[in-house]
Amino acid sequence: MPPALHSREEVVDRLMLVLRRQGYARASLSELSKATGLGKSSLYHHFPDGKDDMTRAVLDRLAGQLRVALFDPLRVAGDPKRRISTMVATLGAFYHGGREACLLGGLVVGETRERFHQQLAAIFEEWIEAIAKALRDAGVSRGLARVRAEDAVIRIQGALTLVGALDERAVFMRTLRQLPGDLLAPVQARRS
Repeated sequence: MPPALHSREEVVDRLMLVLRRQGYARASLSELSKATGLGKSSLYHHFPDGKDDMTRAVLDRLAGQLRVALFDPLRVAGDPKRRISTMVATLGAFYHGGREACLLGGLVVGETRERFHQQLAAIFEEWIEAIAKALRDAGVSRGLARVRAEDAVIRIQGALTLVGALDERAVFMRTLRQLPGDLLAPVQARRS
């Protein structure tokens, strides 16, 4: 067992890694205990509702990390193309080129969907709005920016799902490469 950790952030980061790799249902209390260096009773002391409390803490921590690394850079002033490219690079690194599973995607399906709905919805909404902000700054209309931002998140999450099913990381990397051009593509004039 690793030495006991002192920082709550370290404990939550280790919980996040187990939940990300094992999923909620497969992450046993024994595995979570081993990963954190805390005994089961210590885990319950810090997280009285057990795995649900741990998962809520992980989602809070993840939301903060995503805000700093992904959402805020999309919202700052500056070249929208650079902001979108930064998002793509950040996602590539965060998911290790598609080798790491998506914790969010794993929690929005099955029994955990309702349990963590509020936190999951808030994270996805903030992400969509951050992309839409960059697109609006690039001159895309509000409505189209929202649609393109939703489509981008769908494509990213879908690519991660396919990687998990097919073990083809190229799908994820291709999706990331195509996103900036697709998001910032000129709006086609309607033909009458």
